[in-house]
Amino acid sequence: MTTKKSSHARKQGKLVFDDGTVLDGEGFGYSTTVFGEIVFNTGMVGYTETLTDPSYSGQILTLTYPLVGNYGVPDPSIKDDDNIPKFFESDRIQARGLVVHELSLTASHWNLSMTLDEWLYNEKIPGISGIDTRELTKKLRTSGVMMAALVVSDSEIDVEAVKEQLANAPHYNSEQFMDVVSTKQEQVYGQDEKSVVVIDTGTKNAILRNIRDIGYKVIRVPWNTPYEKVMSFDPKGVVISNGPGDPKNCPETVDTAKKLIANNVPTLGICLGAQIIGIAGNTSTYKLKYGHRGQNKPCVNLDNNQVYVTSQNHGYGISPESLEKSEFNLWFTNADDKTVEGIKHKKQNCVAVQFHPEAAPGPYDCKFVFEELKHLMEEGTSAKE
Repeated sequence: MTTKKSSHARKQGKLVFDDGTVLDGEGFGYSTTVFGEIVFNTGMVGYTETLTDPSYSGQILTLTYPLVGNYGVPDPSIKDDDNIPKFFESDRIQARGLVVHELSLTASHWNLSMTLDEWLYNEKIPGISGIDTRELTKKLRTSGVMMAALVVSDSEIDVEAVKEQLANAPHYNSEQFMDVVSTKQEQVYGQDEKSVVVIDTGTKNAILRNIRDIGYKVIRVPWNTPYEKVMSFDPKGVVISNGPGDPKNCPETVDTAKKLIANNVPTLGICLGAQIIGIAGNTSTYKLKYGHRGQNKPCVNLDNNQVYVTSQNHGYGISPESLEKSEFNLWFTNADDKTVEGIKHKKQNCVAVQFHPEAAPGPYDCKFVFEELKHLMEEGTSAKE
């Protein structure tokens, strides 16, 4: 068992909201000022996977579990046999900042490489502890997500100057994330003869791992890859991945999705990918008040009326009212708020889920969604038909 103590904690720290609210705390990680949309995640574990999830690009992440950092951070350089990072969902921390109630100043774990504050410091990410994250979550649930500034400093913080900077910072809704989170060139994982193309709109590594687990080579391509280029790889199927921001900011991916549907290419959309596929099939999307971010979100599979516990991370969704005149039927619905959690095309081999069947972190209850894709690719029909 390895144990390490924090070395980049107990700094000055402030959290400033665009409604004027200021929260005091202790800074840790890297001393800097960042601006972003502040959101909360209710997961109890998995901060390494969560922080490296590209869907958090542009956001300041609040973890509601009261003690964070006690098991530290594993070695980022460890990869699996396909050269995919084993313990991380991308090659860096994607969230702009981290908010916690209490930072564990001692980390202990058999797989420990560094402490949480050390990791944040190395990646130039600020963190703040000593925040009443329960009260913060209630604020976001009542008012909705909002823009905020997170300041970590070795000296006194000028709050008025930060408020002015925040007022002039780019708003999350208007930011373009694809050139930040998507791969710049094609990447191949595995040697299998049959392949699946992953259109990378901010994909998590766990999606790549799960496609490898069902026996296919993965060809990862940039978010704006046209249909003709996707099909030049002769894939058995296509996955449109998760990612950050508004799906309407991905018109090129929507265009590719329309052609995939029209040509009946077996296709799976995950999270942002589900919204993109929905738009391609005439649904509309909207921004949720405070989103779904956690590992215990119950979803009902309408094929068998079974409830599954799911891992989720999204701020936009498919409008339930728009399904009726669309190309899709409802597949999964959220047991809490009745939002759309999964859709199936009425005629073509295309399915999509709003939750994360790959988990990482979270329950593995819905890994069967990848088997559903395999069934579409091998049999040409839905596994439930």
